[in-house]
This record gives sequence, structure tokens and C-alpha cells, in this order.
Amino acid sequence: MRMENTAAEKKTVFSAIQPSGSITLGNFLGAWRGCAAMQDEYRCIYALADLHTITVRQEPAKFRKNTLEAYALLLAFGIDVEKSLFFIQSQVPAHAQLAWVLNCYTQFGELSRMTQFKDKSAKHADNINAGLFTYPSLMAADILLYQADLVPVGIDQKQHIELARNIAERFNALYSPTFTVPEGMFPKTGAKIMSLQDPAKKMSKSDDNANGCVYVLDTPDDIMRKFKRAVTDSEARVHYAEGKDGINNLMGIYAVLTGKSYEEIEREFEGKGYGDFKEAVGQTVVEELAPIQEKFRRLIDSKDYLEACYRENAQKATAIAQRTLNKVMKKVGFLQVK
Repeated sequence: MRMENTAAEKKTVFSAIQPSGSITLGNFLGAWRGCAAMQDEYRCIYALADLHTITVRQEPAKFRKNTLEAYALLLAFGIDVEKSLFFIQSQVPAHAQLAWVLNCYTQFGELSRMTQFKDKSAKHADNINAGLFTYPSLMAADILLYQADLVPVGIDQKQHIELARNIAERFNALYSPTFTVPEGMFPKTGAKIMSLQDPAKKMSKSDDNANGCVYVLDTPDDIMRKFKRAVTDSEARVHYAEGKDGINNLMGIYAVLTGKSYEEIEREFEGKGYGDFKEAVGQTVVEELAPIQEKFRRLIDSKDYLEACYRENAQKATAIAQRTLNKVMKKVGFLQVK
């Protein structure tokens, strides 16, 4: 089921990321690298999901710093506030309001099956809070408030998209069509970038080994060092195959950045060792990130400009989100203020 968009000729895309520290290469390649190109084809709505971030304890000053830097970095990725909406989630109260309503239309069993809840509960055993458990309902509210048709995510978020679809369909069936039922938009390659030190696990800022995770703002020297130390195997032949998780991961990164197929990569490095390949992948990453890092440095020094952007975009987002929230509140039966 699809609701009518205000820009009927374009589908609406919604995407959000937590400002919980430096953005990883995995975040960038999995969901954000194509954001600039999407803005001409779609009606794009982007958000910093800072309400989600506090499911893990945050130091307030560092949290504010991370949020501002993340806002500047996503602008550096190519988000254009003249073409797209880009706001900070906590500045739009409708997200928290709709999340509570959707909590009441989400089953305990659905939430308990969420893989990320299990993973984060294991990592933060001293703080398994209710917000961590109901996190997917808030994510559904983020998406459904803007009647999103498509949600670009890595494949590890597929379960959350399915839940958002289930909630939307359940509410629509009970109260008549209210929400667009969203679809996940999964990259064909690079959808899940793995740790350079443990390629069986997703690249993550919580990696115990600092060499496993590459950050978008890493220096060129750090990027090259991490790729040169990437775990591979003993075969010393660049080709994609089962059991070659380290090389498969590096090939995935190289394929996304160069547009080459795995077959083309294999031909390019035929007769060459892993050292040559690691250096080529690292150098390609450095070249991709260099203009982003330069633009970020200019933006982060322009605090007044950043504040003007997120204030204005929060107002625009509030106007859109409130229309959806008003419909929901009326259908559920809440008294409306005239």
C-alpha cells in the first residue's frame, strides 16, 4: 500500500544515522555514498537519529560535539539542503510522540526477536534499558512520519525495515490507510562492510581491535596502515570464493569504489600478491575520502551556518511530521485541539 506523496512524481526516501561518534567506512559505503546522486531522482529526507543514540550512555558535551560533527560530515557527503531535508531527530517532537503510539501496536514477541537488541544487550549488559528494546518502534516512527517509500540501509537493518512494514500494515488495517508501507533499498555491493581484523563481523566502531575499523575522518596514513594490516588468508591469490572472508571484504570495498566487477578485479590483480591488492584498496579509499574530509573541515569551522541549517530544517520536518501525527492521533481516538 502506498499513500500519496506531496511530490507525487518522486518517491520519498528516508535515511538516518546515529551521531554516536565517528562515522565508519562501512556506514559511508553501505548507506551514504550515494546520497548526493539520489537527490535529483527522489524526494530525500535525512536525519541524525540522536534519540536512538541515548540507548547507550552518553557524555553530554561529547554527545553534542559528535552531533554537530556528524551534521557537518553528512553535508560533506553531498547532502544539499536546497534539494533535501536534513534535520536532527530530537528537534522534531513528533518522532517521540509517534514512537509511543507505535509501541502500543508492536508486539513484545516482535521486538524480542530483533537481532540487534540481542547483540547490544550482550555488549551493554549493565544497561539493558527499555529504550534499547523498543528502539525499532522509534525507527518505524522515523520512517512512517514522512510517508517514506524507500529506506536505504545495509542488509543488517533488513529486520527493522520488515518490522516497520508490519506496523504500518497493522495500523492501516485497523484504522484505514494512514501510512505508506516502506521498502528497504539495499546496495547490490558493499551493503555490509566487514571488520578488517575479523571479517566474519561487521565493521563497527565498537571493534575491540582499533585496526578493524576505518573511519571516514581517519588520516591517509591511518587508512593505509589499517588496510595493510587487514586479515586475509594463506592463498595469496586475489579472487572471490567461499572461505576467503578477508579478501572477499576487500574486493567488496574496491568494487564499490571503482565500479569494477569481481571478475575485473581478479584480472587486474592476476599474478600479484595480497600486499599489492591491500595497498590499492587503501589508496582508493584515501582518494575517495580526501575531498569529503576537506569539505568537512570547512563546514565544522562554520558553526553559525550549521546551526542555521539544522534549525530551518527542523522547522520544515516538524511541519511534515505533524500532519502524519495528527492523522494518527485522530484515528486512534485522542481528543483534538482545534
